[in-house]
Amino acid sequence: MFLENTVNHNEQFGWIEVICGSMFSGKTEELIRRLKRAQFAKQKVEIFKPAIDTRYDEEDVVSHDSNTIRSTPVPAAENIRLLTSDVKVVGIDEAQFFDDEIVAVCNDLANKGIRVIVAGLDMDFQGKPFGPMPALMATAEYVTKVHAVCTRTGNLAHFSHRNSASKDLVVLGETDVYEPLSRSAYYKAMREVQKKQK
Repeated sequence: MFLENTVNHNEQFGWIEVICGSMFSGKTEELIRRLKRAQFAKQKVEIFKPAIDTRYDEEDVVSHDSNTIRSTPVPAAENIRLLTSDVKVVGIDEAQFFDDEIVAVCNDLANKGIRVIVAGLDMDFQGKPFGPMPALMATAEYVTKVHAVCTRTGNLAHFSHRNSASKDLVVLGETDVYEPLSRSAYYKAMREVQKKQK
């Protein structure tokens, strides 16, 4: 798809792939697809997700359309480093919920020759870069930005608009709380929110 053949086969370094985008854009679906291909190739794969993400399952990574893959929930990024030995591929879902140490962990794993595939929201509900995602994208060899379809215009969406009054950065939810919006629809929605707050 996007990976080119390695020219120098003596180099043993791995790499980082980041899959980013808004809510409902297919990030987790693409992560699961890549990890299942690695498993089919009989590569040893370990998958992690933040322990706070219990929306669909306590342990498994589950996409919005119910595709699933076994994973290990961890409370902090440092745990990933401790739980990866003798693996070829590491998958990490919902990376935006991890602490900044996730960047060092991913780079350390890649430097050991491991393929690291990370999925996460690139922007929060306010349209601002989300947690460690900008640094992960900057250090990754490959970045794939996926898009949802705007629920109001039908155009490509890359904003995750929150339909609740909560100001908390992390609010777990699905279509009851979030909707994917295009740039124009998002800014119209934000203006409506600001008018209500006055």
